[in-house]
Amino acid sequence: MPGWLEAGAWGLLGGAALVVGAAVAWFVTVPSKVVAAVMAFGAGVLISALAFDLALEAAETGGLAVTAVSFLAGALLYVAANAVLARHGARHRKRSGAQQPSESEQGGSGAAIAVGALLDGVPESVVLGVGLLGGGGVSTAVVAAVFISNVPEGLSSVAGMKRAGRSAGYVFGVWVGIALVSALAAAVGYAALGGASPQVVAAITALAAGAILTMIADTMIPEAFERTQVYTGLIATLGFLVAFTISRLGA
Repeated sequence: MPGWLEAGAWGLLGGAALVVGAAVAWFVTVPSKVVAAVMAFGAGVLISALAFDLALEAAETGGLAVTAVSFLAGALLYVAANAVLARHGARHRKRSGAQQPSESEQGGSGAAIAVGALLDGVPESVVLGVGLLGGGGVSTAVVAAVFISNVPEGLSSVAGMKRAGRSAGYVFGVWVGIALVSALAAAVGYAALGGASPQVVAAITALAAGAILTMIADTMIPEAFERTQVYTGLIATLGFLVAFTISRLGA
């Protein structure tokens, strides 16, 4: 299988987890505390993958300075884009409660939420595509982290969309579209960086990792804490430990 096609397949797998979460939220009434607990677990899983796979690999390949600058740049870019989207109604796109505005309450919020969901998913897909460069294969821990975290992301966000009165066509159009764009982002990331130096690949990896960590702190943890409260840290720790164990077993 060509490398770009394999990268796209991994990206599609990660994006498909969002669709799975969306379908569960649309057809099944999941208790809000369960949604929050799974969100906390997913946040812990992602944090572990960022620390022990993405950031560490980027530092070993590209050096600490390149990694630190790129990591911070990813965070700043995410914050800037998220601030713009928040003004158009996408601030609470991952919240399962009644925080999301309806289209009648804020015109254009539906499009902003869709773009925001895309903003959250693309860095993960790029990481999956870049991970194949060099012939080493995609990290099992990173794939597991993206999939495990994407299910509750889709679940929580769609629960909020449903409460805001979004249609089934809008909801599934958004998440299926994001799954397809995730596949494209992974394939393009692989193809575009196929001839890049290890330092450039490390910088892109760190850039995406910085954006992902900022997304976790800004959207996933607040949703988890609202419902699970004092148990949020413990559940996130369990997620971290599971991902760390997967990473060490695959080392």
